[in-house]
Amino acid sequence: MRTSLWNITPLKNMIINILMKRQGIILEDELRRNLENENMPVSDRELNEVLMALEIEGIVHVSRITKTKRRIELIKPGQEFLAIGED
Repeated sequence: MRTSLWNITPLKNMIINILMKRQGIILEDELRRNLENENMPVSDRELNEVLMALEIEGIVHVSRITKTKRRIELIKPGQEFLAIGED
C-alpha cells in the first residue's frame, strides 16, 4: 500500500515564503523551480490563479519582462503600484 504525503502549506503562503527568502523579487521560472524543490509542482493555471489573487490582495506585483518572462515582486509596506491609466 502506497501512502502519499500532503503538503500542509497553502500555495499562497509558499510563494510568499519563497519571495521573502529571495529579498522580495523572483522570476517566474525561478519560482517554479523553488516550488518543485519544495515538492509542490503547480500547473500554469494554478500559478496564474494564485498570483492574480495575491496581486488583487496587494501582496505582490507581477510584471511582464518579455513575452514569456514575468517578474514577481513582494510589495513592501507603504509601496503602491498604480494600474494602467491611474497615474
